[in-house]
Amino acid sequence: MFAVIKTGGKQYKVAEGDTIVVEKLNADAGKDVVFDTVLMLGEGANVTVGAPLVAGAAVTGEVAEQTRGDKVITRKKRQRQTYRRTIGHKQHLTVVKITGISADGAKKPAKKAAAKTEEAPKAEAAAPKAEAAAAPAAEAGAADNLKKMTGIGPALEKKLNGAGITTFAQVAALTDAQIAELEEQLGLSGRFEKDGWVEQAKELAKDA
Repeated sequence: MFAVIKTGGKQYKVAEGDTIVVEKLNADAGKDVVFDTVLMLGEGANVTVGAPLVAGAAVTGEVAEQTRGDKVITRKKRQRQTYRRTIGHKQHLTVVKITGISADGAKKPAKKAAAKTEEAPKAEAAAPKAEAAAAPAAEAGAADNLKKMTGIGPALEKKLNGAGITTFAQVAALTDAQIAELEEQLGLSGRFEKDGWVEQAKELAKDA
């Protein structure tokens, strides 16, 4: 099946799976868009021409990327004067992949369902990480003053508390994998080793 759609003042003949470049659409990459200005539908020898639109027809697509066209140079001048002006322009464009054509305007849910199926394993994969970061929290008792450790101020203590780290014992019990995860999560690259937080926590935990 093919369709002729109108967008941005231009007409495009499309089929499912085609990729087209159109005038900029207000949608981020990965978002779905619907073109309901369908001028013609065709499948084999059957062709429906709109008057001016095909009632109820719609074409769905997914935004692949937002881009810009080639630069167009415009030069202006005035005869017998020193006026000279050069203007460059790069048109904003949207790349769209056509995902479906429907004569009754119904959107295809299959792709969305597939996307949700793909998101499920990602959520499951993220679960062990969350458990790993929260593991020391099981050992937590009353919160310690983490600011006693060199390099930790009020803001950083708040971040560690938010990640479930509230006691010296928890810091002392962190594994290398958990430290790496915390550093990535809180933007603390190398701080545990540089400031010796684990060693400090072990000493402070003895006195706690």
